[in-house]
Amino acid sequence: MTNAQLISQDPGWIIALKGLIIFAACVFLTIMSVWGERRIVARMQQRSGPNRVGKFGLLQALVDGVKLALKEDLIPKAADRIVFVIAPIISTTACFMAFAVIPMTGPVNFFGQQTAMQLTDLSVGVLYVLAIASVGVYGIVLAGWSSGSTYPLLGGLRSSAQVISYEVAMGLSLVAVFIYAGSMSTSEIVAAQDQWWYAVVLFPSFVIYAISMVGETNRAPFDLAEAESELTAGFHTEYSGMRWALIFLSEYGMMLLVSFLGAILFLGSWNTPLPNIGFLKLADWTSGQPESISGMAWGMFWLIVKAYMGIFIQIWIRWTYPRLRVDQLMYLTWKVLTPFAIGGVFLSAIWRLLMI
Repeated sequence: MTNAQLISQDPGWIIALKGLIIFAACVFLTIMSVWGERRIVARMQQRSGPNRVGKFGLLQALVDGVKLALKEDLIPKAADRIVFVIAPIISTTACFMAFAVIPMTGPVNFFGQQTAMQLTDLSVGVLYVLAIASVGVYGIVLAGWSSGSTYPLLGGLRSSAQVISYEVAMGLSLVAVFIYAGSMSTSEIVAAQDQWWYAVVLFPSFVIYAISMVGETNRAPFDLAEAESELTAGFHTEYSGMRWALIFLSEYGMMLLVSFLGAILFLGSWNTPLPNIGFLKLADWTSGQPESISGMAWGMFWLIVKAYMGIFIQIWIRWTYPRLRVDQLMYLTWKVLTPFAIGGVFLSAIWRLLMI
């Protein structure tokens, strides 16, 4: 049975439990991403990084969250209070909602119930992710507009232009994946990579996606929406306390999302790069047979490793390259990435047609 068929048979308690696990995993992985970036950057800059709170400073991000929760939460006098409060919630909610279609495993035995570690499996799952990610930019735009200040407004406008532009290139890079897999379902795309990963078969599309995902998340050198040297702190200048923490959480959550999506669409998701021999043998999820919890953990291990490779690259780029100018940012997406992505779609369609 496919993931979609198994998920359709899930009882209510399984759905609720999987939803809770996904939310907890997203929050935990986000916290670990923050800690990981601080440690990696410290090593790059020959510093110690967080090392006081917990072993290797592992509890530092948790303590920072408590600190933000206790800080005074100010609202500017000129702000639109309702929109100002709702904007960070929109960004964070949209980010976590997108994880509903991210498949962590194929068929597994979960507390005696045959299911898949995926909340839902839509036939247009990838389009759902792109649509939800697009909603997230409303949080940034509204945060900038509702602050009643010039710098946040400029940051919000920059962000909307940037995200819309890079979503075009990202979406076109994924069309080649849809052509090869014959589906937009995330689980079916994974199943189609049981022999060759699309990062190899569709290498140009993979490169375009990798660049676009950095622009989509407003990470340096594409962080024009924040641009401290120009806009103080950009769209979130007027935020503090827990509302600022939500914006911070949504940024790292979006990093996780695009990295997991890239691992699923181009790097074979849970398919191991090692030979399927002995204790390294991975569950044959493409056959639709349920696998044990140990097999599920092994597959999830490889998926998380691949996703965190993407996060590491984003961190590496941020602390290596200087920020682009706005005109350079738009030139890259509209005159370089988008034309190459369109050409890649045509070549992929022709090659796929010749292979049939």
